[in-house]
Amino acid sequence: MRLSIIIVNYNVKFFLEQALLAVRRAAEGLAVEVWVVDNASRDGSVQMVQVRFPEVQVIVNERNVGFSKANNQALRLATGEFVLLLNPDTVIAEDTLRTSLDFMEKHPQAGALGVKMIDGTGVFLPESKRGFPSPFVAFCKTFGLSRIFPRSGFFNRYHLGHLSKDQNHEVDILSGAFMLIRKAALEKVGLLDEQFFMYGEDIDLSYRIQLGGYTNHYLADTRIIHYKGESTKKGSVNYVRIFYQAMILFARKHFRGGNARIFVLMLQMAIYFRAMLTLVSNFFQRAWWPILDALVLFLGLVLLKKSWAVYHFKNPAHFDDSFLYFNAPLYTGIWLFTLFFSGAYDQRTNLWQVVRGILLGAVGIAAIYGFLDLVYRSSRMLIVLGTVWALLAIPALRALISSLGKGNFTLEEEEEKRLAIIGSVEETRRVEALLRAIGMRKKTIGLIAARMNPAESHLFLGTLADLPALVSLFRLDELIFCGKDLRNTEIIASMESVGNQLNYKILPEGSDTIIGSSHKDLNGEWYRLDAQYNISRPENRRNKRLLDLVLALILLPTFPLSIFLNVRKQMLWANAWPVLIGRKTWVGYTDAEADLPKLKPGVLNPMDAIPEVVLSESGQRKLNQNYARDYQVGEDLRLMWVYWSRRG
Repeated sequence: MRLSIIIVNYNVKFFLEQALLAVRRAAEGLAVEVWVVDNASRDGSVQMVQVRFPEVQVIVNERNVGFSKANNQALRLATGEFVLLLNPDTVIAEDTLRTSLDFMEKHPQAGALGVKMIDGTGVFLPESKRGFPSPFVAFCKTFGLSRIFPRSGFFNRYHLGHLSKDQNHEVDILSGAFMLIRKAALEKVGLLDEQFFMYGEDIDLSYRIQLGGYTNHYLADTRIIHYKGESTKKGSVNYVRIFYQAMILFARKHFRGGNARIFVLMLQMAIYFRAMLTLVSNFFQRAWWPILDALVLFLGLVLLKKSWAVYHFKNPAHFDDSFLYFNAPLYTGIWLFTLFFSGAYDQRTNLWQVVRGILLGAVGIAAIYGFLDLVYRSSRMLIVLGTVWALLAIPALRALISSLGKGNFTLEEEEEKRLAIIGSVEETRRVEALLRAIGMRKKTIGLIAARMNPAESHLFLGTLADLPALVSLFRLDELIFCGKDLRNTEIIASMESVGNQLNYKILPEGSDTIIGSSHKDLNGEWYRLDAQYNISRPENRRNKRLLDLVLALILLPTFPLSIFLNVRKQMLWANAWPVLIGRKTWVGYTDAEADLPKLKPGVLNPMDAIPEVVLSESGQRKLNQNYARDYQVGEDLRLMWVYWSRRG
């Protein structure tokens, strides 16, 4: 056997399907065996592989044993002269295997090889080639010097920024997403170190291959897509902790004396530094619009108070100071609350959502005003003036910032995305039918031919060769490639030529799932008939959270009454605080579901409506899917009522 390919999978069925299709194409004419090691996926990955890829050998683990151990399970059984460790969220080109193997055979001292990788937006991934993570290299990466000086061989040694991404190089470290290894080298230096559960194992193996007398190489002659967001959730503190703990493990294993102590200390500091940076960054990404609105509202109310006092009462000190520390913050808080639940802080928002939120807030403020103590009833006119100010200032500010390309605001309903589909008439029609059936809001501008048939030329905007010009001319937002009609080489080249100015999706051959990724650090995206969930809609998630808050606030003050109730009902009061602070939701899934929109752990779940029925695992999965697909806030109320009304 010339080559053994090993893919470790964990709940990424749709990406795995595409990866295996690409491997099948690239392996034509080669002596190749393919292994998939599944780490206890619950999304039907194993069944998909067994049905669609009978030639693939599958190892099924009952629990997630980690990346290193799973790879080692297959490595011990692999018979190839070369071994390829491949991520499931990759798409290799048709020439990738042959080109890589040819290089290895021409360079007998090459122990391992990596290739040029791009992400799901067509952007080069710098981790395709990396330097040895010495203490200074790690320092520059941790504290951002490598990002400030991306092309420096001194400050950006981690990603070898001084080496061209378009030329072949000998490098220190390769990525485990695509790592072609000479079996003889692996037998000499040993398998992956199973101390590394996730991250760091590729650095450790690359280093040991060099210690074994072999060289590592970066090959720019072939390219692959690595969606990357499927295996690295970088926007989380948990990622920072796991990644740097893996680096600490590497340092303790390979460094000695003072170097080891300095390196470990620096990495421990990096954990706290990067975690703090991540928390601050995540907070401002989510909260900068509410913070800006709060400043506009509060300062506007303060200025209006002074102006109205001078204009109407001829006395700048007419209003009590309590307006500043009580009324203005209260009014601002109410407006922020109603703006949020009106959708003004969604990923995309429009003028109506903002206006609706302000008007609802004004009604709420007016209602609360009547219940305030006389000392806090400043003036109804200030509420009116504040509402007028909010209606003028907040949309104007949003429109200004969005016009500079920094916002998410439109003056009307969100414009449909402008889409083009690339492929044959048959496959492009299938994409259109799938999008219509799903109900996606996409404006299909036209079709682009992979290879033009003169008899069908009137059906297409142009050909693949015209793609950059067509994207610019028709101001396209998204491209969907038909995998059946296009070589992966053509898809990758097209993504690189157009760049990250728009989104890309691929419909794999024989599949009914259109998949892609709009950012290297985010989860992938897919369009699929059975994957359109009501619970993903922003308004439904807001309503669910609002219901959680309201019920929790009702239950908490009445906690003493729970002692007179049975144990089942006492559970609701016991969970009111976790629900209030967002650690739980009143109704969730029966268990964690990787292929469903994420929810907090539920106090109750759909099974609680029929506790006398015991469903199989597949039955529970279907129940969860139905809950997510058909979700309305009334469903949570119904389930809670059913739970409450049942006898103990």
